Amino acid sequence: MSFFRSQLSDVVEWEEFRDDMIFWKWSNREIKKGSKLIIRPGQDAVFLNSGRIEGIFQDDGDYDIESQIIPFLSTLKGFKFGFNSGMRVEVLFVNTKEFTVKWGTKNAINIPTPTLPGGLPIRANGTFNFKVNDYMALIDKIAGVKQSYLVEDIKIRITAILDQLLMKWITREGKDIFNLQANAFEISQGIKEDLDMQIMDNGMRITGFNIMSFNYPKEVQDMVTKSASHGMVGDVAKYQQIKMTDGMASGKVSGSGTASDMAGMMMGMNMANQMMQNMNQNTGQQSGQQQQPNQSNNFNQNNQSNSSNQQDSSNKQIPNFCPNCGQKTTGTNFCPNCGHKFI
Repeated sequence: MSFFRSQLSDVVEWEEFRDDMIFWKWSNREIKKGSKLIIRPGQDAVFLNSGRIEGIFQDDGDYDIESQIIPFLSTLKGFKFGFNSGMRVEVLFVNTKEFTVKWGTKNAINIPTPTLPGGLPIRANGTFNFKVNDYMALIDKIAGVKQSYLVEDIKIRITAILDQLLMKWITREGKDIFNLQANAFEISQGIKEDLDMQIMDNGMRITGFNIMSFNYPKEVQDMVTKSASHGMVGDVAKYQQIKMTDGMASGKVSGSGTASDMAGMMMGMNMANQMMQNMNQNTGQQSGQQQQPNQSNNFNQNNQSNSSNQQDSSNKQIPNFCPNCGQKTTGTNFCPNCGHKFI
């Protein structure tokens, strides 16, 4: 008798559980007397009878269907298992977690811009989050006709309209087409609201939408990067000097032609002039502080030098003997014998 009874018992559980499955339906089977319901963490079990919700069970665990489940079903409370008859219902197992999905634009989106008649082609990527929140709508629109439903099914539906929503909100909130990342939050919020309207009829809601990055064509990105580097330097001439100096130091700037030689010579002269100007500026204050003592010392030294030079020159000009008469001189400017003037 116990063997026969075990053949009639059954276990109601999510047999094909997958992390990327939104729901799975246990159907077309008869629940026997002594059957058990198993609800795992992150699952809800919804009992259905003729497409109508009989009861929702959210706490994980093992339950005896006859004693712990049937008494809480809306229209099946008085159901009694017969000797060889069971209860035919469907059980919809719903994944209650929040799903995170990566997205990316299928094709480049041409954003209108005054300088480009055809628009600026850009791409974008990011993530969006969703979860089931309305079992009635889910059963009415999807679970009533499907055995299971995957995250990929939602992703296909979302990405089909995402390009149009991106163009709508970028043109509305973009402001500066080359600085979309700064306005990514406002753009994301607008897209989130529109996507939520698209899937709420199916019993789900968008809980988050994020834009990770905008990607421009390589040519446009190179121009943006170059413009940013020039803005950081500020002085284009100085930037060119730095690049030339780096090239000379690394040995990448070389050549034997006249243009190369002239460039090197002019660079050397400019660097030397700059160094001299810096040295003059650094020493200007020190020379100004020592100017007065130096001038006074120089004046005294010059006076002493001039006096010495005059004495030396007068001694040299007065000879020991008069060149006119040969008389010995006495140190005066005139000869004592003939009166000849020595100086």
